[in-house]
Amino acid sequence: MEKKLQNQVAIITGASSGIGAGVAKSLASAGATVIINHPVAATKEPADAVLADIIKDGGKGITYQCDVSKENEVIEMFADVVKQFGTVDILINNAGLQRDSPFDKMTLEQWNFVLGVNLTGQFLCAREAIREFLRRGVDETKSKAAGKIICMSSVHEVIPWAGHANYAASKGGIMLMMKSISQEFAWKKIRINSICPGAIQTPINRQAWETPQALNELLTLIPYKRIGQPEDIGNVAVWLASDDSDYVNGISLFVDGGMTLYPGFTTNG
Repeated sequence: MEKKLQNQVAIITGASSGIGAGVAKSLASAGATVIINHPVAATKEPADAVLADIIKDGGKGITYQCDVSKENEVIEMFADVVKQFGTVDILINNAGLQRDSPFDKMTLEQWNFVLGVNLTGQFLCAREAIREFLRRGVDETKSKAAGKIICMSSVHEVIPWAGHANYAASKGGIMLMMKSISQEFAWKKIRINSICPGAIQTPINRQAWETPQALNELLTLIPYKRIGQPEDIGNVAVWLASDDSDYVNGISLFVDGGMTLYPGFTTNG
């Protein structure tokens, strides 16, 4: 891969598996030094495995434990990364999870846990990234922008999802938070966008693809007739983090094989 992110430092939250791991590998292949965030001690081993793959392929990075829903931990992570690497150039706001439940049975703990990680975590990380971008300003030896934030949203920022109201609400919130701060800081040359994955083959949705029957049912929702892979998201993240997309600001970029094209209408509804 072309080194479009050479000498840039990228924090990728929730990067010990799934989409986050794929994005970390793609950014490292494009030349970025990657900080592979993971939330707890139990996720250190898979984070280390992601880093080992990156180093094996000639990339650079570290792992860093931080629960993005906790303000003190997020502030400390950014301060430590700036101390070690000089700055942060890219934030991939990826950490996210599900606690599914019928709405009438959903507990406040399930609601708060999902919103705390998926939405509040993105707020806390974006705030610290923007503070660092404003402190440093534009370094044209690396990028035309002062900094880049990519929020990981979902097709469910626009597609309702029964039984997943907490998750869908968090993604809808990400959409308007992203657009609002993009509008607020574009004049400072800070670019903020979202990637909205559709069905990507990761552990979080294993039940949707691990059997032939489940996969066939899933493919009825995808006009392109294949399930996405983490590298599909990683390739888009590299583009959005690079100067190739310098005039792109405040968009929700759907990477979904056409899932948002109302596939039920392919045969006239």
